[in-house]
Amino acid sequence: MSALLEVRNLSVSFGDHSDAQRAVDDISFTLAQGEKFALVGESGSGKSVTALSLLRLVQAKSSGEVIFAGENLVKASERRLRGIRGKDIAMIFQEPMTALNPLIRIGEQITEVLSLHEGLGFAPARARAIALLARTGITEPERRFSSYPHELSGGQRQRVMIAMALACRPQLLIADEPTTALDVTIRVQIMELLEELQREYGMAILLITHDLNLVHRFADRVGVMQSGRLVEVAETQQLFAQPQHSYTKRLLDSRPAKMVQPLAPELSNSDDLLRGDDLRVEFSYPAGWFKKKVFVAVDGVSVALKRGETLGIVGESGSGKSTLAMALLALQPVAQGISKFAGQSLRDISPDQLRSLRAKMQVVFQDPFASLSPRLTIEQIVGEGLALHQSKLPAAERRKRIAQTLQEVGLTADILVRYPHEFSGGQRQRIAIARTLILKPQLLVLDEPTSALDASVQKQVLELLANLQVTHGMSYLLISHDLEVIAAMSHRIAVMQAGRIVEQGSADEIINSPRHDYTRQLLASVATEG
Repeated sequence: MSALLEVRNLSVSFGDHSDAQRAVDDISFTLAQGEKFALVGESGSGKSVTALSLLRLVQAKSSGEVIFAGENLVKASERRLRGIRGKDIAMIFQEPMTALNPLIRIGEQITEVLSLHEGLGFAPARARAIALLARTGITEPERRFSSYPHELSGGQRQRVMIAMALACRPQLLIADEPTTALDVTIRVQIMELLEELQREYGMAILLITHDLNLVHRFADRVGVMQSGRLVEVAETQQLFAQPQHSYTKRLLDSRPAKMVQPLAPELSNSDDLLRGDDLRVEFSYPAGWFKKKVFVAVDGVSVALKRGETLGIVGESGSGKSTLAMALLALQPVAQGISKFAGQSLRDISPDQLRSLRAKMQVVFQDPFASLSPRLTIEQIVGEGLALHQSKLPAAERRKRIAQTLQEVGLTADILVRYPHEFSGGQRQRIAIARTLILKPQLLVLDEPTSALDASVQKQVLELLANLQVTHGMSYLLISHDLEVIAAMSHRIAVMQAGRIVEQGSADEIINSPRHDYTRQLLASVATEG
């Protein structure tokens, strides 16, 4: 196959000449017509900057050559690039909610591309846009043509982005993390759709991702990036079977393996630490003048958790996982049913009694950057629980406890005066864990604790949590849509769909012998990706 795209010695730098930071460092690769080539690497490796630089969509200093269909885009005029962008080379951006204009209906955003590049009038452009929406799997495309982005689900918005990108039948499609924010079943649907459209249109695809399962399933060839450099390029099967570079080997070794230790017999036979019976959570919302509709987020759910045990709750976005956890901790005021911690009802005690119990029930949230106050130092963040629950503790003893806890999660005491923005995602999650650990809780609710982290960092955090559970005998309520994480960390698994638990049992039973169709669908999605 002839080369459609040739990248030769591309370098991209940000900042002034004196302190310029090189985000892409002298990389070269080719992409043939009709080929699927993946650039893979962790956050900050330079993948997205490389993709954006091909069309000069970043304000940075670039050198090298980007040869597309025989033309050097680095030297092309801005007017010429505007003619290429969206027509010959199209791009699917990482987050469709921010890439789509929230004030313009989706149909108008698609017809704009056709009007600019092909000069179509409104009627033929509208017909083409509706056909594209139908082709990408949007139900009721004529009605959805008039919808705004916020009225669509994440999967639907991603399909709209694909329809917009394919409007002018480009020769090259750049897909920058096209499935990152999607559930596993939707992720598979989107990639199957892209593969089908790629064959139909004969276009080449440059896939930017950190998802190794996705790369294995989709790409013909793979380029591995680390710190702005392209450290290895190979055929997909060869790279996964015989990786050459040490960084590639580390990435491939980052998929979570079984980490949870078997539950001791005395704990298996002990009383439940946390228990919820017939929990129900309803939300009402306006539905016209003086009318309301009720949405049932959690519908008659009963779960139990032993001391030292991990219960994994898995399901897609909107299934009710996080709402269930908040109801179990009596943090959801509209919940109905019974919730007990250490045999004590959380709904029949005074606010002061409930507050004292909070020290024994802690939460690690999904996004460590959003959950840590940017205005507080690490010492203030980690010591906040001590200040609230053990206010009489001397300052010297408090600082000693903070330093010991940071050391336990793999951090040093010299970071006490620093702020959250000065740390990586993995370090911030360790700080978030330290903040909960300092109170010596009996229960940790882990709400998607690694979904915002790269594969190798994710494995480090999971190993840390597994070791801490053994050391302190804590119970974990682990919430995730990632079945690999759930399988690696859980003694038992509960599968949620549409507010109900459709299946629960031991981790081995759920993974190896699922009984419910929805569980089988989730497992099949993981197998398809892998």
